[in-house]
Parts: sequence; C-alpha cells; structure tokens
Amino acid sequence: MTSKQRAYLRSLAMDEDAIIFLGKASLTPENTKNVDEALAARELIKIGVLKNCADDPREIAETVAGRTHSEVIQVIGKKIVLYREGKDKNKRIVLPV
Repeated sequence: MTSKQRAYLRSLAMDEDAIIFLGKASLTPENTKNVDEALAARELIKIGVLKNCADDPREIAETVAGRTHSEVIQVIGKKIVLYREGKDKNKRIVLPV
C-alpha cells in the first residue's frame, strides 16, 4: 500500500466513529470475530481501546491485523484504524493509484 493510499484512507476514517471497543478483557476471540465481520461489511473501521485495557494499542492493532488479514492504517492514542479490501461485489472504497 502506498503512502498516498494510506493518506486517503486516513482522511476517510476522520469522519468515522469507533464501532468496536476493547476493554478490560482486551482482545478475545469474540472481539476478533466482530472485527472480521465489520471489515467484511465496511472495509474501513475504527476501534476504540478503553482506558481500563492494559495492553498497548499498537500491539493490539498488529495482532488484530494479522488475525483478520487486514492492514493497520493508523494508531493514534487509543484509536485504531484498520482496512481490508472487500470482495468484488462488496467493494465500496476505491483507492487512488
């Protein structure tokens, strides 16, 4: 993924609200499944890490991205932005070349 594509996805994520929140239990199989389903539906999602989560958001982002075959677009503070290209009929986001 090029820096131009990453910047475009960051700009799209600015207007989005976090749809999944990770708390004290951190990353569970259920949370991973929810992230996978959200990526299939939306392609670009934002995850919020609550204050009571002891794990580092950057480590969580890398772990989730590996498990869901997605890419970490951005980690700022306690917010994580992930992207996974949708299948042909579910593709919503067209990346710049």
